Amino acid sequence: MTADQGTSPEITYEDFARVDVRVGTIVDAQPFPEARRPALKLWVDLGAAIGVKKTSAQITLHYDPGRLVGKQVAAVVNFPPRQIGKFMSEILVLGFPDEAGEVVLVTPDLPVPNGGRLY
Repeated sequence: MTADQGTSPEITYEDFARVDVRVGTIVDAQPFPEARRPALKLWVDLGAAIGVKKTSAQITLHYDPGRLVGKQVAAVVNFPPRQIGKFMSEILVLGFPDEAGEVVLVTPDLPVPNGGRLY
């Protein structure tokens, strides 16, 4: 659903609670030239209980791999892994579309411990 389509149907708090959104720090970022659409491979440290998980993200317009290391991001950690080419994506980093529809990552505005759950 895009922003111009309005809101989604109402859900219960229990529906929301099933989506496990955590904060983590990007520890590695690399180009993903094999992807169909321009993307980066990310490794995100989600704290001791979850560990480092990997994902791909179509964020090449606004983000350079070298400048992403150390950045905290929000990610859904309880989706099943998804094969993207030869790369297994284990989490989904979250973002909002800018005016051109390009992804802007969701980040905390202050440092927080890795693995913290959104509430």
